[in-house]
Amino acid sequence: MYRILIADDEGIMRDALKNIIESNFGDECELEFARTGRAVVELAETFRPDVVFMDIQMPGINGIQAIKEIRKFSSSVKFIIITAYDKFDYAKEAINLGVLDYLTKPVKRTLVVSVLERAMREIDAERRKRSENLKIQEKLETVIPIVENGFINSLIFQEESSGDLSYYRMLLDIQQEYAYVLLLQFGRPDAEGEGILTTPVDLSMKAQAFYPELCAVCKEFFRCIAGPIMTNRIVLAVPCDENTQEYGARIQIIERARHMVRKLGSRFEAKFRAGIGKTYRVEELKLSYGEAYRALSQSTSSVAHVDDMAVRGEYVGDYPDETERRLFQQIARADWDGAKQTANQFFDWMIRNYYDDKEDIQLKVLEFVIWAERDAFMNGNIEKYDFHSRKDYLTTVLACPDYTSLREWFLQKLEDVCRQTAARRGEQSESVISRAKTYIDENYSRELSLDDVSRVVNISPYYFSKLFKEESGENFIEYLTRVRISHAKELLKNPELSIKEICVLSGYSDPNYFSRIFKKQEDVTPSEYRERM
Repeated sequence: MYRILIADDEGIMRDALKNIIESNFGDECELEFARTGRAVVELAETFRPDVVFMDIQMPGINGIQAIKEIRKFSSSVKFIIITAYDKFDYAKEAINLGVLDYLTKPVKRTLVVSVLERAMREIDAERRKRSENLKIQEKLETVIPIVENGFINSLIFQEESSGDLSYYRMLLDIQQEYAYVLLLQFGRPDAEGEGILTTPVDLSMKAQAFYPELCAVCKEFFRCIAGPIMTNRIVLAVPCDENTQEYGARIQIIERARHMVRKLGSRFEAKFRAGIGKTYRVEELKLSYGEAYRALSQSTSSVAHVDDMAVRGEYVGDYPDETERRLFQQIARADWDGAKQTANQFFDWMIRNYYDDKEDIQLKVLEFVIWAERDAFMNGNIEKYDFHSRKDYLTTVLACPDYTSLREWFLQKLEDVCRQTAARRGEQSESVISRAKTYIDENYSRELSLDDVSRVVNISPYYFSKLFKEESGENFIEYLTRVRISHAKELLKNPELSIKEICVLSGYSDPNYFSRIFKKQEDVTPSEYRERM
């Protein structure tokens, strides 16, 4: 259906156009009429025409002025000007306004039909484009939550490479370098404490259903990335431009969070609370998550910011706490190149500021080394710990004749931790992938999915897929296909087995699909391969 508005002060002209359109297009068009420029503008607002036949010379507002007014609220209308005057100035201005065509009276039937058909083709093309865009938008609405969940899981709950982080940032259009975590909790008040929320089974089930709407409400207040539901909590990562939260900005964040929590509570049958962490670089967002969790745990308020909690001790002077934090993050990632650079920066700071306080520098060096080793042990990156493993540390440090030798010992010990961490992780990864490949080799003939194998090795499908690719150089499907086709080739040597039997024994249920996969791998069909054998 096309909505067509005929604007002309001459009744004969209106009737003529009406007859031409109805006789050639029948019920395809819905018609409305206007006699003045003002009337056509007012009618266009309510009727929302697809096409307007506009007479230039009308009482009051002329056609050109009317087009300008209509363009303010509707950019897609197709204007066809009809006039008894062949004036160049009018034509020129009409072209500037995006008019489809410029016809002079008396108009011919064939010309009206031709220009209207052209307008309809353009309208149809625009409608198809809008429809396709809506379909794309619908698909994005399905995909984006999955990408957001992956971003939160990988950045906060797993170690994520910088390459993957860049990819997520591109997909989610994250331009900012900094972010903070808002940890949202929902449930029902516990009888013993107002700040404690419990989550019965029925509410947990309902939460999965209202999760999309809940995220939509959160995004009304914060431009955020939402993680999955974890028991009764949802992580919201909020990108921002600044690496600090001054008092005024922090108060605004808290107030917005209060409004959000109230709206969520009124929308859903649950009580909501929020904990907010400080701002960090995006790659350090895990720190903000820990602070948001602490704020939520230590407060009974509906919204709590970590800066409002009991404050930890403060360093005196210009202590480089950010350098310290970065160093231990790099050691935890087994990034020795980065850790070496940061360790040298910290050592230089000590020498520059406390050159005469050698004992204090020695103590700090011991503290860092022992701290790094303990973290590695607690995270399973150092397999064994012996009570006497550090018996010579104090003696060695005190015996260092100068800062050069102390620096060398300091760097060597930190490098040892990085090397052990990297080796341990390599062993663990190899162990996981080795077990996965063994399972695939033993079960390739049955239906096998990524979820099945990741469950066997007891890690998440996302992380397993990433690890498998990194360690094997090929993805799960590529490896499974290669194993199946390799076994199929051996089975094809047996002339007593039919192609269909070999298809099933190789893990495929559809012989046609098996044949296509085989040919893609070997450049010949199973039958052709057997003939060559």
